[in-house]
Amino acid sequence: MSNFVSRAGLQTRLASCVLALLLCGGAALYPAPAAEETGTAAVPNFAPDRSTAWIPDRPTGDDFLPPVDGPGPVMSPKDRPYVPNGRGQQSTYRIADVTNPILKPWAVEQMKKANDAVVAGKVPYITRERCWPAGVPGFTVYTRVQPIYFLQTPKVVVIVNELNAQVRHIHMNVPHSARVTPSWYGESVGRYEGDALVIDTIGLNDKTFVDNYRTPHTNQIHVVEQFKVIEEGKTLQGTVTVDDPGAFNMPWSAIQRWRRVSDRPLTEVMCAENNFDFFNYDVAPIPQADKPDF
Repeated sequence: MSNFVSRAGLQTRLASCVLALLLCGGAALYPAPAAEETGTAAVPNFAPDRSTAWIPDRPTGDDFLPPVDGPGPVMSPKDRPYVPNGRGQQSTYRIADVTNPILKPWAVEQMKKANDAVVAGKVPYITRERCWPAGVPGFTVYTRVQPIYFLQTPKVVVIVNELNAQVRHIHMNVPHSARVTPSWYGESVGRYEGDALVIDTIGLNDKTFVDNYRTPHTNQIHVVEQFKVIEEGKTLQGTVTVDDPGAFNMPWSAIQRWRRVSDRPLTEVMCAENNFDFFNYDVAPIPQADKPDF
């Protein structure tokens, strides 16, 4: 859905229905399909029970981790690191390191303006705080403390971020459509490769950012993600590869990790759509529409 209505309207009702379906009866969080269902070897199980949650494994869990080698994501400059709340020191707003060689000149200029606004004392835009969809790969660094959940069936894998009821649908073992209309989460197709879930996403619009540093992208973006359980089931690792010749000089990769929590049932956490300009600072508008676009 590329547009939104108010909390009292269709958005809340639809999101509530989605979460209700995921939480109740036969539509509760499923374990991974068995080998006899898929006709292949056993597949990785990201939802062994209904209360298995995956929460970012570090205080800066809404930042990507760099890859082992090769071009990586935009991060903070070394002389001005991002410090989140709860670290026992003064927290900071993010400043992007615009010297990262992945960035096209137009992206650098756009991000410099955002940096300058933060330096001037303004509050930067953060997707989750303004009720906007995260997009891909922004979904993987959407929150610091809220978990993600998996619903695995033979034909569809659903990934839910508890905060703001962000939901992705991955269609399994099918090709991409011949024509894809750009949307907030694009078209994701997936497959199992051994003990990993591989997701290929195209058809994203250019209204989202790839991270919380406000790194832009174009609708040429192509994202491949690999999700894999490591460390004897204690950690979920996501490896992201991004290719967008419109915004980046080269493909780049990043890593995200979540820790497993076994007693954290999914709850409904809707975005507070009354977060308007109460303190006289500039904020991005909350997305709204007069009518749904479907």
